[in-house]
Formats: sequence, structure tokens, C-alpha cells
Amino acid sequence: MNRLINDSSSWKYKTNCAIPDGHELPSGIIRMAAIVTYNGKDYCGFQRQRHSPSVQEELEMALSFVADHPISVVCAGRTDTGVHATHQIIHFDTTARRNHSNWIKGVNSKLSDNVALYWISQVSPYFHSRFSAVERTYRYIILSKKIKPAFLTHEILWIKKELSINKMNQACQYLLGEQDFTTFRASGCQSNTAFRNVSKAILVSCGDFVIFEIKANAFLLHMVRNIVAAVLCVGVGKHDPMWIKTILDGKSRKLCPATASPCGLYLVDVDYPANFEIPESSKGPFFIA
Repeated sequence: MNRLINDSSSWKYKTNCAIPDGHELPSGIIRMAAIVTYNGKDYCGFQRQRHSPSVQEELEMALSFVADHPISVVCAGRTDTGVHATHQIIHFDTTARRNHSNWIKGVNSKLSDNVALYWISQVSPYFHSRFSAVERTYRYIILSKKIKPAFLTHEILWIKKELSINKMNQACQYLLGEQDFTTFRASGCQSNTAFRNVSKAILVSCGDFVIFEIKANAFLLHMVRNIVAAVLCVGVGKHDPMWIKTILDGKSRKLCPATASPCGLYLVDVDYPANFEIPESSKGPFFIA
């Protein structure tokens, strides 16, 4: 049986036949796409790391068991340590032929309680979970309440101060459009450019929860968490909404407050061209309407 291995530029087999992602695959090889949800509290992020457990490592072990050969996966967004996902998209190549039920049941039987695969299908060999994506949507969940919560301590950010949703939404208007997000970019970011196109940035109340939703073509390292930290400064009255534009124009990470905790952040949707037939997301997480 051919054995899949992965490097940064291509899929390869032991025959050393390079197969770049998004090109026709050799006879007998199919491309599969899947939707995964996970609680990131016990992981160093999605991407495999040497020093601690990752979602990728756990998924690859489970998929390899069902496929009966080594599997390497590619994801739509490399979520950071402690960050969650309700709608992470992955793809992988395989020689295995399994029906939908066997993939779902077999993989989930090998995953921990914090990770679940809930959709899988064969897709076009031209589909790529990362490079085919048009936009990604994140939600950050904040609990605005005076009393400390006993539950969801790793799944939300608790703020005991009252927040002005109106002022926070005014501040979010300055985030829209294609612009330089250097101010909200972590120092370790390896992207070639700090320009990103944000099509949506809004806050809504849901009981005691405040939900920040942001949608863009792509995100910089810690970009969402840094934006949340700045918008919260507006929400508690430390700065006015125009301050967001001021620090954006300043193009310096030093102008932005400390990065918000990863615990409230969720990857909730990834948009693809309709021809790839990837199911739409119900967003979530489940504990909010």
C-alpha cells in the first residue's frame, strides 16, 4: 500500500512522486474533506507541535486508524493554544474507501471527548481547505456579569464590568474594509503582509453573553484576540470609539492593550465557493442562541 507523507510544499509517496495540493491525484487516490469541532483548552492549538498535544495529531491518529494507512491533514485555520472551533474544515488524501457512517463512527471512537468529527465527504482534487477558503468567521464569547461563573471557565471570557455594546459597535466600524492591521498583529506573525479585508465586525447581546463576531478573508496571528482587547477598552469606558481608528492608523502593536485570553475564541465558519459543496455552518457555540 502506498504510504502518504507530508512536507510543506506537496504530498509525496514513497515513489517520490510529488503531487501539489489542488492538482489531479494519481489513480486510486481520493481527496476527502471533513468538518471538525473541538474544545481547545487542552491543546497547543490545531497544528502539530513537538512539546504538547495538538488537535492535528489526535485527528491524524484517528483517521489513520480508520484508513489503515498514515494520514496527514490540512486545516482551514491554524487556531492557537486554547482556542476552540465549532466548524473547522480539514482535507486529506487517501486510498481508503469507507462510507460516511464508517468514517464518522470509526474516527470519533478514537478521539477524546474534546474533539469530534461530524461531517465527511469525498471532494474535488482541486479543493484545499486553506487556499480554497474565501472568508473565515470567528466569534468571541464574553460573559458580562458581576458574579464569577462556576461553569464554562475555559470556554468564555468573564468581565464583571458593564459593557456599552453601542459604543463597541461604533468602534467596530473602523475595522471594516481592507487595511493594514499591524496594530493588532502579534510579533511572531510570519505573514508577508499585514493587510486584511474585514467584511463584518459586530457585537450582540444574548442574555448575559456578549458575542463579538468578525469575518475576513484571512487573519493575522492573534489578530482577533488583540481586536477584542481593544474593543473591550471602549466597552468599559476607558477609550471612546474613535480610539480604535487612532491606534489602527498608528500601525504599532505597542498601541494595543494586552492580548485577550484565548478561552473565549471560536472558529465558527469558513466560506468556500458553492461548487465544492461544503455544508454551511450553524456557528454556535451550542450554549448561545
